[in-house]
Parts: sequence; structure tokens; C-alpha cells
Amino acid sequence: MKQKFPKIVNIAIISVYLIFLAGSIVRMTGSGMGCPDWPKCFGYYIPPTSEEQITWKPNTTFKKGYIIVKDEVLFVADKDVTTSSEFNAKNWSKYTKHDYATFNKFHTWTEYINRLVSVLAGFVFLFLIYASTKYWKEKKSITLLAFGAFFLMLFEAWLGKTVVDSNLTPTTITIHMVVGLIIIALLLRLKYSISPQKSYNYNALFNKLLIVSVIFSLIQIAMGTQVRQFIDEQVKIFGFENKNYSLMDPNWKFYFHRSFTIAIILVNLGLFYLNQVKNLGYKLVNWIVFLIFLETITGILMYYADIPLGTQAIHLMSGAILFGLQFYLWMQSRKTVSS
Repeated sequence: MKQKFPKIVNIAIISVYLIFLAGSIVRMTGSGMGCPDWPKCFGYYIPPTSEEQITWKPNTTFKKGYIIVKDEVLFVADKDVTTSSEFNAKNWSKYTKHDYATFNKFHTWTEYINRLVSVLAGFVFLFLIYASTKYWKEKKSITLLAFGAFFLMLFEAWLGKTVVDSNLTPTTITIHMVVGLIIIALLLRLKYSISPQKSYNYNALFNKLLIVSVIFSLIQIAMGTQVRQFIDEQVKIFGFENKNYSLMDPNWKFYFHRSFTIAIILVNLGLFYLNQVKNLGYKLVNWIVFLIFLETITGILMYYADIPLGTQAIHLMSGAILFGLQFYLWMQSRKTVSS
């Protein structure tokens, strides 16, 4: 099991990034409320494929827990019920967690696939914590990191339910993403702990500049989530189909987020320059510069071209991967493990 552990860690990292990808597609398509309940979808383990399945109609059997839409209101079956010619309110309870009562087959299945990805990741994490127990006697930190990541995944699952129950409250979505980044950091720390350590030419200026870069990226990600909150509020007011919502009177956070990109570019170009001139040998720097370029281009396209299809997903994924690479590079560049 110890021989397989590094591969399990890598799969766990990939699975979390797949959750980021699935979540970005959900947000890109406005599918966050495709399933009004959690963990089921309209009370089904396998979501409905047509509006007819969740619409009240006479002479139809609905199982306990099934959710229907009637007169633009969600109702939950209190028991197995076969409808008569008229709606009997005694057999149903109003769904009170939110009042979003719209069915869209595409949105429903997009959100459902997002949940399936999370479930599969959960199984990966079960293997991860089991395998990590083999290290308990010789290196307890490995086991503790694995269990820490696992419990945060459980917390993420609960947050996912909260996001749906709150009808996509922007603050909850932001917390959901930040916790995902913490899980990535724990997994990368785990990966670093079990990987052969390569020696690098330590450079104090590079190390300090990298710390600044990581802090800048965290600030930028935090501001980016705040900008996304603003867009979410605009969506609620003007509708997802109105692509101009992101341009309607943006607040100061957007302008800070946009302008702060310049500082991030300069700092990371400094890292690239030092890595080349001092021959430090950090290959991750090249990928970091590429991702910052990709982040910048997609950000420009989203603002000036009314969020072209796919740019939001690329922007989010680039930011998440950038954070991971910078965190791992920080671990590589510390003087205590370098020579």
C-alpha cells in the first residue's frame, strides 16, 4: 500500500481539481440550482429528464420525498401518493428552504454530474486515509494531513448542501471555494512529504519574492470571489441570459481586482528573471508565468467580450492551479530543504 500511496495522492489532487472544473462549468452555465435539494435531485437518486416528471398531474403516483412544481411552487410528497383529479394539500408539504421553482433539464444534469464528481472524489479520499494509516508509526504527519484533507472534504460536502439550500448565497459559494483551495494545499503538502527531495540553488531574493507572489495571489483570489459575488447578485436581478450584467456599474473591488493584476505580473516576471539569471532550476516558474498570462487574457475577454463561452471556467481553473503550483514551489524553495 505504501508503494501505491504516491499514486493515490496524485489521484486525490486530480479529483479535487476535477471538482473545481465541474463547479466552474456549473457556474458558467448558471446550473447551480438545477437540483433544488441535496443530496437527491427533486427527490430522485437519478434526476428527472423531463418537466413532466416533476409537474403535478392527476392519476399519477409520486413516492415519498419526490419534489414537484405546482403553480411555480415546490412541494414535497409526505408519503407515497397517487393523485386524484384535484390537488390534495394534505399529501404535500411546501419546500421551505428556498423558493426557486424552475426546471431546466440541462441545468439539472449539469449540477448532477458535478455532484457525481464529488462523490467519486469521496471514494478516492477513503482510499487515501486508509493508505495513510500505514505511515502512522514512522511519520504521523502524513496520516494527519490525509485525515485533515478528508474531514475538510466532508465539510465541503456540507457546504455544498448549504449552497443549494441558501439558493446560491454568494458568501457561501466563496467559502466553498476557499475550503477547496485549503484541501489542495494539504494534499500538495502530503505529496511533497512523500516525494524525493531535489536540491536547488537557494536564493534569498527569489524566496522572498515568491512569498510576496503567494500572498498577492491569495489577495487576488479573494478579490476575484468578491467580484463573482457582485456578478451573482446581478444575475439574480437581471437574469443569467443577460450577459451585460457583469458590466453594470461595477464596484471598487472589480477595479482593484483588475489593476492588481499588474502587480502580480511584475512580481512573477521577477521570479522568472531570477530563475533564469541565477540558474535556479525551478521548472514550475515557467508554468506559473503561463497561467498568469492565461488568467489575464481570460479576464480581459470576460470583461470586454461579455464572458465568451468557456472563459469563466478557464479563468477559475487557472487560478486554482496557479495557487497549487505557487504553494508547491514555495515548499521547494525553502532554505531548510535546499542546498
